[in-house]
Amino acid sequence: MRCQHRWLAETVAGIDTLMSKESDVPLTQPHRDAHREQRKPITGTTTMPAKTRTRPQHLPDSYSNTLINMSSRSVAIVGAGIAGLAAAEQLTRDGDIAVTLFERSDRVGGKLIASPFAGLAHVDESADAFLARVPDATNLASTVGLSESLVHPEAVGAAVWHDRLHPIPDGLLLGVPGKLGPLARTGLISWKGKLRAALEPILPRQSLAHDSVGQYVRGRFGTEVHERLVDALVGSIYATDTDQFSLAEVPQLHALASGHRSALLAASRTRSAGTASASASPIFASPTSGVGALATATADHAVTAGLELRLDNPVGTIREAGSGNGWELDGQQFDAVIVATPAGAAASTLSAAAPAAAQGLAGAETADVVLVTLHIAADEWPDRLAGRSGYLIPKPMQRSITAVSFGTQKWAHWAPPSGGQILRVSLGRDGKPVLHLSDEDIIARVLDDLQLHLGVRFTPREVRVSRWPGAFAQYRPHHRHWVDGIEATLPAGIFLAGASYRGIGVPACIRNGQIIAKTSAEFVRSLT
Repeated sequence: MRCQHRWLAETVAGIDTLMSKESDVPLTQPHRDAHREQRKPITGTTTMPAKTRTRPQHLPDSYSNTLINMSSRSVAIVGAGIAGLAAAEQLTRDGDIAVTLFERSDRVGGKLIASPFAGLAHVDESADAFLARVPDATNLASTVGLSESLVHPEAVGAAVWHDRLHPIPDGLLLGVPGKLGPLARTGLISWKGKLRAALEPILPRQSLAHDSVGQYVRGRFGTEVHERLVDALVGSIYATDTDQFSLAEVPQLHALASGHRSALLAASRTRSAGTASASASPIFASPTSGVGALATATADHAVTAGLELRLDNPVGTIREAGSGNGWELDGQQFDAVIVATPAGAAASTLSAAAPAAAQGLAGAETADVVLVTLHIAADEWPDRLAGRSGYLIPKPMQRSITAVSFGTQKWAHWAPPSGGQILRVSLGRDGKPVLHLSDEDIIARVLDDLQLHLGVRFTPREVRVSRWPGAFAQYRPHHRHWVDGIEATLPAGIFLAGASYRGIGVPACIRNGQIIAKTSAEFVRSLT
């Protein structure tokens, strides 16, 4: 699935003047005309050719076909994002199932892509890292030969902008305070807000029937902690309004809420508390050539093991095979099909084979985002901003941008050859549309907001605008029940995978893809 990856937290936390249309700021091609086709995200160069890949170039023509012809069972996968690729890699491990992966575009990776910028060969256009404290992505990187290329962000701290930049207090767990001392010392929270938060340890346990992140945090800590810490961070991770986001789908917060009466006391005992600050050990990783390299390497690895990869190959509707056994897709018959695309696209694919599921999938909500990358000259970059990875903007303070990453200060390998700084600026979230704006309007808003926040009128040497329609699935309260209900209507042999269902982020999508692959393998092996 084109996995919406958590680039807001993963860029910020380790996560000028209004310009006319005649602005002298250069737009990197092909980004100048991006707004004219909002459904197609901006992409840069890629190592994946726009051809069907059934084998690596150094192998004989018969290699993957020999493996496929020896297999008596077959699985099709629709969508070559990281979830679909993880499923394909998992299915090809034993070599007893023929696996065909269909991708409508000319490359793999979905929303994971890096392209040249500021004289560097690879600067990410979406997610720039993945969580390293859960094993799924790092294990896959090891499997496909990328372990040696993984790097971690620099040990610099993030901030929150509320009239000025405030360092994120130490001792937080996804914004939830785990220490009263740092909370008492921060200027981000008023004394009234601090006193309200200090009551949390003595409050009784609350019902979680609402399944809302915002309702839970407000009830425990009050509005200020929620808006300026938890929603600023979690809302950026998921491009969401946390009042309308499922608590059960944010595992760390749900563990605090469901397993303990006091979230503060529980967070204080959690080893990962403090991960938003520079004092925390690195929790993110990325290949030096960008997160998209994980997708490319996974595809290559699976192709070597026998995967038939069909790029530039959109598929129509899945239909029951004429024999009554299996499913027909793109003129071929398969024993099982894994649909690893966003819910909206899956609805169209499943309209004939699973109409009830398709109807539910068609109602899935998403958020659009835009990521603007800027190259700032060294003589414009204030020394006072050194030692920071970026900052978040709480919703009440947002005008256009939602988060800013100081990319060169975060990643040592992102130092432009000509000097200066690379900034990545995020716009758009649930309830805050942005795709209707032209590139020129977006750039003007970005520069204006940066001046307000940082007190500098930047004149960037280069600008890149990357648009991502439907980038973030919105997990509304009780999302898990919605997914369970849809899966219950799927006929035997059809499976769903990806970020629309059971976890957002690269590791979650990999894990989900691998689990669904194992489930589909068990199904086809059980056929007589």
